[in-house]
Amino acid sequence: MGVVVFGKSIKHNFSVKVGLAKTIFGIGYDTAERLMAKVKIYPQCKMNQLTEPQIMDLNREISQLLVEGHLKQKINNDIKLKKDIGSIAGMRHYYGFPVRGQRTCTNASTARRLNKVNRYRL
Repeated sequence: MGVVVFGKSIKHNFSVKVGLAKTIFGIGYDTAERLMAKVKIYPQCKMNQLTEPQIMDLNREISQLLVEGHLKQKINNDIKLKKDIGSIAGMRHYYGFPVRGQRTCTNASTARRLNKVNRYRL
């Protein structure tokens, strides 16, 4: 039992802001609030209270954003570009080190694990 928005099923008892932010990659809480204001959905609205026209308006607004597969593709292309031009960030992605200036002596195990594989598989 859920409401389908942009091809994703969202639980019917979630609020609209939380449901959009948790299920659609590339939409956070602030973007969800802006979408709700554009479509004229009140802030405490639950997913099961949405009407069909509101769901259609949400789908139309979300389709104009860079979300899901297109956003993942853009991120992968940006990382690949950095690797190809040989920038410091690209080299650190390649070797699996933290990219944004974090420590490497300790606390880098997560970065080593995430940077070895492609971050987003399509």
